[in-house]
Amino acid sequence: MTQKVAVLGTGKIGEALLSGMVRGGWAPADLLVTARRAERAEELRTRHGVTPVTNAEAAKTADTLILTVKPQDMGTLLDELAPHIPSDRLVISGAAGIPTSFFESRLAEGTPVVRVMTNTPALVDEAMSVISAGSHASEADLAHTEEIFGSVGKTLRVPESQQDACTALSGSGPAYFFYLVEAMTDAGILLGLPRDKAHDLIVQSAIGAATMLRDSGEHPVKLRENVTSPAGTTINAIRELENHGVRAALIAALEAARDRSRELASGSSNK
Repeated sequence: MTQKVAVLGTGKIGEALLSGMVRGGWAPADLLVTARRAERAEELRTRHGVTPVTNAEAAKTADTLILTVKPQDMGTLLDELAPHIPSDRLVISGAAGIPTSFFESRLAEGTPVVRVMTNTPALVDEAMSVISAGSHASEADLAHTEEIFGSVGKTLRVPESQQDACTALSGSGPAYFFYLVEAMTDAGILLGLPRDKAHDLIVQSAIGAATMLRDSGEHPVKLRENVTSPAGTTINAIRELENHGVRAALIAALEAARDRSRELASGSSNK
């Protein structure tokens, strides 16, 4: 049976997901989109061949609804959708910090909800998407969600209690690497390199290091030790990183991101 999937609030991540699904073999005719602006909806139709609809039409027509609006807009969207969503529809949330119970309490009894935290490398098909089941989601619902998000990268199932930690580590994770590259580029300029050369050196080093982490099976400590010669340049650099508390700062930063995700979940900020 043909499955229709609707992406509601189609921003950059939502569009990346649509594009990945089309490349993965989904028929554009089975993909519906909603957008706040009519010109944005038409742009998506032209670019991907998908069908723009209203939120209510998506709720009535699609078998799976993927909600990609901002967390603070989710309550308003659910109020609009709830009268139109039958309890056999799968609802997938991509909103940071909002638990599945928030959706289940606003939708028909028994509606399956799956929570997903993906990240911006979805734009280049290298996302890490973390998937958690709500109280009514089945194995088939989880497998279907994995199929969708697998079109733009890797997927990982975790208990929902671990979602806040995953948001801190992976959802926000690309920003930490961009921040590090920014700092290293500035250091390269200080050391006398042109910005473009410093950038190329750092980016390729990052790609190579990430590939080694993924493919070698070695612990990162072992890989670091392989670069760290006695009394060499690398150990002197690492000593300075430790002296400046970089490891402790990273841990504190991740804890702060996790705590903010928890605040969103508890309702401390408007959803």
